[in-house]
Amino acid sequence: MPELPEVETTRRGVAAQVTGETVTDVVVRDRRLRWPIPEDLQARLGGRVIRTVDRRAKYLLFRIDPHTMILHLGMSGSLRVVPAGAVPEPHAHVDLGLSSGRVLRYVDPRRFGSLHVSAGDGGDHPLLARLGPEPLSAAFSGAWLYQRSRGRRQAVKAFMMDAATVVGIGNIYAAEALFRAGIHPANAAGRVGRARYVRLARAVQDVLSEAIAAGGTTLRDFVDSGGRPGYFRLALSVYGRAGQPCRACGEALRLMQLGQRSTVFCPACQR
Repeated sequence: MPELPEVETTRRGVAAQVTGETVTDVVVRDRRLRWPIPEDLQARLGGRVIRTVDRRAKYLLFRIDPHTMILHLGMSGSLRVVPAGAVPEPHAHVDLGLSSGRVLRYVDPRRFGSLHVSAGDGGDHPLLARLGPEPLSAAFSGAWLYQRSRGRRQAVKAFMMDAATVVGIGNIYAAEALFRAGIHPANAAGRVGRARYVRLARAVQDVLSEAIAAGGTTLRDFVDSGGRPGYFRLALSVYGRAGQPCRACGEALRLMQLGQRSTVFCPACQR
């Protein structure tokens, strides 16, 4: 599933091509996503200008006054800007025709994505209203993690992947950040000290920033808005490397299950 760096990479690529464009036409070929695509998409978006393309957690927010189109890429979704008349590939669910003559196309083979239209900035939409802070914002810090974790018995990795704690940190980047911070993923969140959470918050921000700069991580389906894969997978220290030597100490990396998710860690470096 595309995580925050992949979604941010897509946002940047798409925003550069569609900001300021007027939506001239809406074509919906298949409404069957995680939730059905709204029937009134053309009526709400047609003839309106795309003011900005923002991101909240793993959601792309197209500000098309007075509405916001909220798009989640799901497991395998992608957005491309293609020439008008480009033959739609299989699973091309939605086209937004643009005043430039090009088309913003949403493709989702596995149909786990979603598309919604909300009034205003979309902040009160049920999918967005209860989300925690952005990890690259000033609202996210080691102090925030320490305060929120007090009394929590759940594993620190699960705690970090909870969108109410901090948004956009999925399995890949949680594993990498915990490795950099030297924290065992199974430790109870409430037993991790303040200083270690300061290191973890810094590691989260470093890992995400590096992944965004590399265009994300391609493990299965992700490509950016231009069809290019991300290359942060080359820098992964633990994720997907069970049994291989730790790049820091040489100890064999181990695999465990936490909350029905595979977790790779170094038994020597992470305590």
